Amino acid sequence: MKEEREMACLRRASQLLGSLVSSSFSVRCFPCKWQLIRSKLEQLLSGLAAAADGNFLSRNSEVDLLLKSMLSTFDDIESLLLRCGDESCVGGKLLLRSDLNGVASRLGLHNERLAELYASGNATRSRAIVLTKPSSNASLEDIRFYVRDLFSRLKIGDTSMRLLALDSLHEVLREDDEYVRIVATDTADAVCLLVSFLEHRDDGLREKAAGVLLVIAEFDSYKGLLVAAGAIGPLIPILEKGTELGRERAAGILRRLTENSDNGWSISAHGGITVLLKICSDAAACRKELIGLACQILSNLGSAEEMRRFMVEEGAIPVLLQLTLSKEEESRIQAIECLHSMASADNGIRQIVVGEGLIASITELLDPCSPCSSTAREAALKATELLHSADSIAVLMSSGFLNRALFFVKHGGVSVQELVLKSVSRLCELSEECRKAMGDAGYMTELVSLLEAKSAGVREKAAETIHNMICAQRNRRRLIQDDHDVDRIMRSLDLVDGNSATRKHLLSVLKAVAESNSGRRRIMASGCVHCLQRLAEADEVDARKVMKKLSARNRFRSILNGFWSY
Repeated sequence: MKEEREMACLRRASQLLGSLVSSSFSVRCFPCKWQLIRSKLEQLLSGLAAAADGNFLSRNSEVDLLLKSMLSTFDDIESLLLRCGDESCVGGKLLLRSDLNGVASRLGLHNERLAELYASGNATRSRAIVLTKPSSNASLEDIRFYVRDLFSRLKIGDTSMRLLALDSLHEVLREDDEYVRIVATDTADAVCLLVSFLEHRDDGLREKAAGVLLVIAEFDSYKGLLVAAGAIGPLIPILEKGTELGRERAAGILRRLTENSDNGWSISAHGGITVLLKICSDAAACRKELIGLACQILSNLGSAEEMRRFMVEEGAIPVLLQLTLSKEEESRIQAIECLHSMASADNGIRQIVVGEGLIASITELLDPCSPCSSTAREAALKATELLHSADSIAVLMSSGFLNRALFFVKHGGVSVQELVLKSVSRLCELSEECRKAMGDAGYMTELVSLLEAKSAGVREKAAETIHNMICAQRNRRRLIQDDHDVDRIMRSLDLVDGNSATRKHLLSVLKAVAESNSGRRRIMASGCVHCLQRLAEADEVDARKVMKKLSARNRFRSILNGFWSY
């Protein structure tokens, strides 16, 4: 009989709570106060729902007293709803504000007391054990119910129960995007509650809460919820001093929140730049995964001019340059990519980066004897885009870059070959000395052989590089003097489909070759002049120019033959 009476009391309290929450939305007087009260009411409602399902309230006299105290508070809130609905504000606004503050405080105490009773052992944890994850074909309502249950345990459970709830939440969020949507958009204050755990004194709760928030942050449409809930501030201390996994999760969230240069000043205001640079400078004490994430965050932040300048002032460049010499390949790659990103957009930073040691890192990664992965070599090759001045190109050439690059032209995989060709093509376009050095190193024949490569990208870059190289007169002579190079270019032209960049480069090469008598003879002897003729008839400008030069030579030969026969 007593159990029935107390459960009836619980049901009445829950019903009143639901009614009060609904009624509070219509109040226009003191909206901020009512928003606070409504939040506490919703928290209390979730706690009572979990308590009822746990079936423990009717066995505890302290909870019985708490319920009676709650009902008294609810009666007072009903009275306040009526007073706020009266435009005359009976008793005056000061008294009304004071009464609102009073019930808000009482609601906070009710929530705290309910959580204490639940955590003390008076609350049985059978519900946390019995309720199972919905099946894959569960209804939307079943999923919502399960999520509400998890958040109820997060609100009123003890530490061990909260840890289990966070584990379960992390699991379902990773498995099904629908759970992410329900948590982010359908569950009141869910993200705010998760963010609050980032400041909890328990390391495990901070770590697991960060794991759940990381899954939510992976969705572009929900990243803003984390920022609005104030996640950036508490993430920085975790990044600095949290558990190993907690630091990586915090870094993962910040990486997502800083994409497109977002939230840079917020991170800076909480000391995030200093923490990130400390991670990068202390490579021996940090896992490579954390260092990589730190570099990615710095790279994201560095895409904004003001943040780049601030990072330079904080000493980012020496730290990142030192990291490019790390024994950990992943750290080297991330550091090079970060420097590349920063320097590409700022000429002043580019000069500092190039002048203070980036070339040495590039050359070392391109050593054929080095056990580097293709990813590391690709990062080094992309970084050569930072070299524009004659001095920096001269330093790169003196470091043995061209010989190492030639090795990968001959033996590299397709992706590395394309990047090598892109790099050397750009360098020889910028520097006459580089063009000459490439010719002396034996690039021409290797490039011509790549015109028959399977990769269209490799063929195009090879043709472009040949075109840039023959701007040097002695490279053009080498090409013509070789017994096979012009023939192979003509055959490659015959095989090129469509109006491609490869065809344009090859026609430009042949136009330059046709400037000399020996070059024209090579073209005529190739047996593929019909290809040029077909392109000329199709109004291909460079093909017509080449054919015009060849025709002029043939007319002159005919005149000479006629003269001698006469």
